[in-house]
Amino acid sequence: MGAELQAVLVSAGVATLVGGAGAFLVLLSTRRPSVRAVARAALAAPVIVVLAVAAGIYASARAMLLSEHDSRLVLLGLLAAFPVALVTGWIIARHVQDLGRTLVEAESARRRELEVEERRRELVAWLSHDLRTPLAGIGALAEALEDGVAGDPAEAFARLRREVGRMSGMVDDLLDLSRIHAGNVARHRQSVSLSDLVSDVVASVQPVAAACGVALTGTTEGPVVASVDARELTRVVENLVSNALRHTPAGGAVEVSVGERDGRRVVSVQDGCGGIPEELLPRLFEPAFRGTAARTPRGSEGAGLGLAIVRGIVEAHGGSVSVHNAGAGCRFEVGLPAG
Repeated sequence: MGAELQAVLVSAGVATLVGGAGAFLVLLSTRRPSVRAVARAALAAPVIVVLAVAAGIYASARAMLLSEHDSRLVLLGLLAAFPVALVTGWIIARHVQDLGRTLVEAESARRRELEVEERRRELVAWLSHDLRTPLAGIGALAEALEDGVAGDPAEAFARLRREVGRMSGMVDDLLDLSRIHAGNVARHRQSVSLSDLVSDVVASVQPVAAACGVALTGTTEGPVVASVDARELTRVVENLVSNALRHTPAGGAVEVSVGERDGRRVVSVQDGCGGIPEELLPRLFEPAFRGTAARTPRGSEGAGLGLAIVRGIVEAHGGSVSVHNAGAGCRFEVGLPAG
């Protein structure tokens, strides 16, 4: 009897150690910030508790000197509770996973809202700064004309028109960005020849390129057709070409090309800006982001919304826009679905 009691005590001690080690591992798992780790802990906890309790009950039954038959009945009853513990743990783990996933999504949404709010504040700051400059120029010119001290009234009126046009362009960009955020773009799609569209844009911007001293060329790989809103996509190409001309120094070149790649229609604009740091490339399409002053030798006359408008219009068409350093500058690529 002493040997039997000793075996029971040893079994109870081993069960206690196993249960304690399992509980310790569960405790360590719950401290990890992973939803999966917490779910595993929730699944293991009921099983460990049942095993520990079962070991204790069985050890007590053996210590009470029950018959072998009765001990086996107690053991079978305890083993029957094991599946229940598994199901309970699985249900708890599923709830923990759902709760953790909800918390993660809520945290991601909160971070996105903070980023959007931060960008909105930056945009307001940029617009306030950029609108203040032409307003100051208009005010100075108006005072000079009013006091009769303007050297050349015709030139003063021409400058007034330029400043008003500059402000009007900023307001139009802001309205377009608001329209994109509201989802009011790419509503009038039809089969459009991208080759003809790009050729028209290149022809219309040639005088600006000549004034900047930049060689502007357009190439196409035959007829390339896509289902797009012609007006909106024309705005995309115009913004990309204007951006390329603004950032390419005199004597440089800008090339616009149209082709097909992997079943998608691709419009590319290669400039001669000299390239930009790789860490800044992902931010080029953010509203009001302009990069470094070295990249804008002739200055910037807009509110920095052109590329943000490009991305919004392209994504509304189900496409994507990217940029990478290539050749003497940057290469912007617009990918559009064929359908």
